[in-house]
Amino acid sequence: MITLALSKGRIFEETLPLLAAAGIEVLEDPEKTRKLILPTNQPDVRVVLVRATDVPTYVQYGGADLGVAGKDVLLEHGGEGLYQPLDLNIAKCRMSVAVRDDFDYAAQVKQGTRIRVATKYTTVARQHFADKGVHVDLIKLYGSMELAPLTGLADAIVDLVSTGKTLVANHLVEVEQIMEISSRLVVNQAALKLKRDKLRPLIDAFAGAIQP
Repeated sequence: MITLALSKGRIFEETLPLLAAAGIEVLEDPEKTRKLILPTNQPDVRVVLVRATDVPTYVQYGGADLGVAGKDVLLEHGGEGLYQPLDLNIAKCRMSVAVRDDFDYAAQVKQGTRIRVATKYTTVARQHFADKGVHVDLIKLYGSMELAPLTGLADAIVDLVSTGKTLVANHLVEVEQIMEISSRLVVNQAALKLKRDKLRPLIDAFAGAIQP
């Protein structure tokens, strides 16, 4: 049995064409079922639905043989015990620093002011500001980051940005782009050895279906 870990939403939807290229069709819609393990048209392939942040952990410890996870999640996880053969070029967005539209970020940084930054991507944020020599206090949040500057909890946020419409709607502006984000295929290293005959064709099919 091959187990693929996916998260609901954009990653799930954008992985479906890649699965189709490998002749795999998920037989149930995750938005219409309460099941967490979904069958496919291949009796030896199943999909498990997990939180996006849990995908690398499931794959690392063998709860799944492979999975699809954003670069943002993998950077926070650390990628230990994972083989990352492919950038799937899906679920694209960017990780950026954003502030209230009336906050002079450049001036604060230039003055060496210590800035409070809210994010769930503390590893990436810490490295980014350290590289720039900016002093920050990181506040870890899991919910809507946009609220932090609006309530005075933080001066800035580090978060994923797609269209930027949510920032505009909440009177925030992007002031720095940290990196481009897309989703990767991750594979359990032991599974790659033990189930090579089944996994390698799947990986090759994904590789052939990636859109530039």
